[in-house]
Parts: sequence; C-alpha cells; structure tokens
Amino acid sequence: MSEQTLPGGIMGKILRVDLTRGTITTEELTSEVVEMWVGGVGLGAKILYDEVPPGVEWDDPENRLIIAAGPLAGTKVHGAGTYCAVVKGPMTNLAGSTQANGFFGAYLKQCGYDAVVVQGQGATWQYLWISDQGCELRDASHIMGLDCWDADEKLHAELGYKERMMSFIGIGPAGENLVKFAVISGDKGHVAAHNGVGAVMGSKRLKAICVPRGKQKVPVVHPERLAEYAEPLFEHAYEFRDRWLARGGTAVGLSDMERMGALPVLNYTTNVYPEHEQMNGLTFRENFDGRHTPCWGCRMNHLHTGSMTCGEEAGYVGEEPEYEGFSAMGPQIGITDQSVAFKLANLTDRIGVDVNEIGWLIGWAIECFEKGVFTLEDTDGLELRWGNGKAVEELLWRIGRREGKLGDLLAEGVMRASHKVGGEAADWAIYVKKGASPRGHDHRGRWTEMLDTCVGNTSTIEATAGADPTDYLDIEPVKDRFDPLDVSTFVAKINGRRQFDDSLGVCRFDSQDLQLELHCFNAITGFEYTPQDALRKGRQIVHLLRAFNFRHGLTVDVEEPSERYFEPPTDGAALGTDPRSHWPTMKQNYYRQMGWDEATGKPLPETLRELDLEWLVKDFWPEEAAVGAR
Repeated sequence: MSEQTLPGGIMGKILRVDLTRGTITTEELTSEVVEMWVGGVGLGAKILYDEVPPGVEWDDPENRLIIAAGPLAGTKVHGAGTYCAVVKGPMTNLAGSTQANGFFGAYLKQCGYDAVVVQGQGATWQYLWISDQGCELRDASHIMGLDCWDADEKLHAELGYKERMMSFIGIGPAGENLVKFAVISGDKGHVAAHNGVGAVMGSKRLKAICVPRGKQKVPVVHPERLAEYAEPLFEHAYEFRDRWLARGGTAVGLSDMERMGALPVLNYTTNVYPEHEQMNGLTFRENFDGRHTPCWGCRMNHLHTGSMTCGEEAGYVGEEPEYEGFSAMGPQIGITDQSVAFKLANLTDRIGVDVNEIGWLIGWAIECFEKGVFTLEDTDGLELRWGNGKAVEELLWRIGRREGKLGDLLAEGVMRASHKVGGEAADWAIYVKKGASPRGHDHRGRWTEMLDTCVGNTSTIEATAGADPTDYLDIEPVKDRFDPLDVSTFVAKINGRRQFDDSLGVCRFDSQDLQLELHCFNAITGFEYTPQDALRKGRQIVHLLRAFNFRHGLTVDVEEPSERYFEPPTDGAALGTDPRSHWPTMKQNYYRQMGWDEATGKPLPETLRELDLEWLVKDFWPEEAAVGAR
C-alpha cells in the first residue's frame, strides 16, 4: 500500500487544539502511521510517546489529551462508537489508556477526524465544538460546576440538538477540581475512567467536547465483505455466554464473582456477601422501569435508563450500572439495597470520578472510621459506617468538590491518602504501588487480573478482560487459576489481544470472536490480518507504552500489589490460597515469557527487534543502542 493511499476506515485528519494559543489546526494522518499503529490506543500511544518527553508532568500544559477513534468507528459494525483516551495520568504519573462507548467515536469520524489532540492550558474555561462545518473553542462559564449529565443536557438544549444526535464528553466537578481519579463522562454514563483522564482535561481548563452526528461516510474498501460479516460478528456476541449481557448487563455476573471468591466485600476483610443475588443484574432488571438506551448501532439490550421500582431510592432516575458500579457501591462498602447502589453508582458518573477507585477509597475510609483512625471531627460529622448510603452520598460530593479536610485528602486517591494517614491504616488500602487501584474484583480469587493490573502499562488491566478467549491463537487457557506459572504464562501469551481490540473503535462486548472481528477489520481497511498479526500488532503497542513508562521513571519495584491487596483471604471460595507467597514466581515468569529481563522488567533487545521496534532499544538499553549506532 503506497504512502499516498490511506487504508479504509481512516478519515485522514487529526484535529490539533492548542488551548494556550487558542488555535485549532488540522494535521494530515499518513498511511505509514496508520499501517503501523492503526488507531485508538495505538495511535494515541504513538502521539504520546512522540510529544510528551520526560519531565512533562500530568498537569503540565505540554501534556497531551489524546482522543482517538479507530477504523471500525462509524461503520456498520455494531457498537462502533468507541473512542480511546490516552494521557500521562496523575494516578501513576505514567501512561494511561482508557476506552468509552457511546457515540463520540462514530460522530468524530463522520465529521472528518480520526483523533483530537489537546495541549496547552486555557486562560479561561472553554468547551470544544467539532463539526463537519468547522470547529471552535467556546466559553464554558455557564456550565461550570454542573455535573456531567446536567452539562450534557444544557448544551444539547442550547445548541438545538435532540438527545443522541450530538455526543457530549466532559468532566464534572471532580475534573474541575483536579481530583486525581476524575473521569471523562459522556452520553450520560459512558465513561473513560482510568488514570485521571478527567483531571488532565481539567488541568487544561477544558470542560467538554461536543460533536454532532456528521454527514461524512467512513470509507470501506470492501463494503460487500463488511455486509457479509458485520451481522455474524454481532450475533456471535449476542449469543456469547448464554446471552449474559442481553439478559442482565455486566452485573449478571456479580453472583458468580461471589461464588468464586472474587467479589470485593468490606474492603477485603471478607469474601462472603450473602446478599449477592439481590445486587446482581438479573434482580436489577426485575425491579427496574426504564428504556433501552443503546450505543451507536447496537442491539445488545445492554444499557437502560430509568428508575428502580423498590428500595430506599425508588424513583431515582439513572443509567443501568455496569458490574463495577454495583460491586463498588454495594458489597465493597456494605450496601445491600440495590436502589442505593444504583443511585451512588450514577452519582460517580455525574460527579465524574472513577467508580473503581472511589469504591476502594470509601471502603478504606469506612474501615478507618470503624476502627477509630478517623473521628467525627476528621469526617466533619459524617458517620462513615458500612452500609450508610447517605453518608457515602455526601462524601462523594465532598470529594468531587475537594470540600473539607477529608474531601481534599481523599481526592488524592487511596494510595496517597493512606500514605498520608500512615500507621497501620496504610496497610488497609488496596492499590498497585504505581498509584492506581484495581478494577472491581477481589483479585485474590482472580490471579490473572491481579498480575495484569500490576505489570500492565495502561494504568489498568492490559492483557485480560472479563472473558479471555484464546480463539484462533495458539495459547492454552488457564487450567488452574491459583497456579502461578499457569496464570503468568497465560497473561504473557495473551498480551496484545486486547490492545489490538482497543485500536479499532468498537465495543468489546460487540466483538467477542477474533476471526469475525478481523473479517470486518480487513473488509474496512483493505488489510489481510490473521489472528497472529492482530496479536503481534497489539504487542507492538504494549511495548511502545512500556517504553514511554520507562522513560518517565517506571521501576519494577512498583509493579507490586499493596499489602492488603494480596494478603491471603480469611474465608470464601479462595480460602487456602496465598497470592503473596507466589507473587515473585508469577512476576518473574511473566517477565520471562514476555521476553523481558527478569530482574529489571525491560524488554530485551532481541524481543524489540523481533517486533520491528529496534528504535525503542535506546529507551531500555541506552548503552547497547549507542554501541549499535557506531
């Protein structure tokens, strides 16, 4: 493919926004870049690596906020409205990559752009308007202080767009106040959640980005092949796991997590949650009065908006939470009324904080209060007890606004807050020593995800997901989830599969079969990827992100769980296992299987060369690179 011809699925333009100068420019996207980095996380990682050198901190105007779609976004592939946000984030001060569904990725493409790159810092608060008729920065003073849903509704009304005809992504009070785990929330409930992307957006004084549905068509090289495979890809995803997503959303698996000892309960002080069935997705659907509010081109029957018909918060209107919302605002903090968890999970999206981090944070704060570390004076009168939903609701707002001594402390995230408090309370906090917290599972019952969370390069899981299919790849599934060699070998071998997915601009839930996904990808782009090509492309992205992180100070001593995170469980289905004693074996074997130095975690020069990434050798082995250059 020549450099003059772009692959299908690509609009060919990057929108560049410099808030310091108040300028908006357009940059051509070359076929060379697309062929190497595809889109989404791949394109975002390349821009971050090239433009954010060591010494640029997360809140530096020279940090980049990169919002990138992928070649499938805006096409006839179901659920292809996804975008990826890539930044240097405040939780780890390293790379962060996080995806959100909804409409933004599709509408951005239909307005002619593959990505938006924001730098600088505005003198005043603004929002960015993008359309196929032009783009501009506009005053945001009238939407400051509004939560994400209210700001979304206000701009829809002001700009004259019906719901779903314009996509809004933006920050709530948490992002405005630089809460370190602030998110970018859009289209009412679709959240790019990890590594404080919302804080980066807030540091630039950018409240929101709005893009209406455009009229430009995403180019497809083989439209007849896409028509042949797009529907089977969706049908496979719909039928996947006995239609689990359509039957009850991601929370349908909450009871399964409890039964395998992988549900977080009372800040890891127990693995047992007898009320799990009244908090799962099937129960929610039985007690919910709402309408299906799908993402771009999706018929999954996954997300709904409305209110619960029973419980303390019956009548509160919100969006059906994902599993993480119910696990964080339910068992992790002692809530057993699903309507209360429903409201609290929705408030996290409105205020604009990561529901995973806030769950670990509030669970830790409650444990501190229950054990006398925090007093009523410290909490400004809040009774932080297990199950006290009203106190948690008030605390959420205080954290989002950095109100009071405790609100300001907790706005730093659980690792930094626990370090500041010190003493034995520091050992009760759950986090990775890089700075961010895990997703909403008790990883003592899910070792693959514990390892992935600690050694990944995105600030969250990198290689694994709720389902880890090995379809069409020469990889053995995990046979024993508590075998350190089995677990670590699998995580290493599968790494790259998910990073390829996150380059495409499609929801993972709509794309569960790699071969069918590739049929669509090849039809759109004109490429001829095999499953092995997809895995290799993902591994190139993994190593680019690791190079960025090492340049910005990553050391392997922080690729470790906190004390509470991997202490042996005292009850439940994982009782009798001990991830802590096996951790050195898991970590060392993972490094070895990845082709990395076992002591330093640095990719070996031969590993980088095999991936056609020899130019990254200098980031890990400067002396060898210097010798090779002579």
